[in-house]
Amino acid sequence: MALISLKDVSVNFPIYGAGAASFKKTLAASVTGGRFGKETGVNVVQALGGINLELKSGDRLGLVGHNGAGKSTLLRTLAGVYEPSAGEFVRQGTIASLIDPSLGIEPDATGIENIMLRGLVMGMSKKKIDSLTDDICEFSGLGEYVNMPVRTYSTGMLMRLAFSISTSVEADILLMDEWLSVGDAEFTHKAEQRMKDVVSKSGILVLASHSPELIAKECNRVIHLEHGRIVSTS
Repeated sequence: MALISLKDVSVNFPIYGAGAASFKKTLAASVTGGRFGKETGVNVVQALGGINLELKSGDRLGLVGHNGAGKSTLLRTLAGVYEPSAGEFVRQGTIASLIDPSLGIEPDATGIENIMLRGLVMGMSKKKIDSLTDDICEFSGLGEYVNMPVRTYSTGMLMRLAFSISTSVEADILLMDEWLSVGDAEFTHKAEQRMKDVVSKSGILVLASHSPELIAKECNRVIHLEHGRIVSTS
């Protein structure tokens, strides 16, 4: 069963090598992002502060807020990229992170090799990746290009490969930073259907977006973040 629980979770990023004067200057110039402070004598930015959140199967959560409000940081914390500096974080269920589909793509490796690399980054076993490789290649429509180095790909081809890998598995928890777009007219229709299938089969969806229409369409809960804190829920 899919479950996410955050109790008074904070995420702090240390700032090393910043003197008092430059730190104050940075603080004075800051109009977005987290809160500044000190932790064990080291200057820190509190990217998230006092986050309390409970999600269960069926929840479709939208994250809204200005750039620097903490949406991506919260997604990365849910994905396990960032460890909470304080608080309690519990997550149950398999996870698929579509925050950065090109994460783990190696330009000098072939498309086939990148399927293995990206799959490992996503937490899949080699056996699981092997079982999905043919389907990924077919869906990408790259043909013999899958045996060529990715550095020879156009931007559209790279996005086809990254999208095909990232959406190849079902997961209990799906994390997304904006709705994926492959930027290829020929590929758009089946990619859109694939995204709908992936979302519908996930137990929990957490979607960060600047589009009110998308949030209203896909989500049944919304939290508004400002400076790393939840300021409203609906």
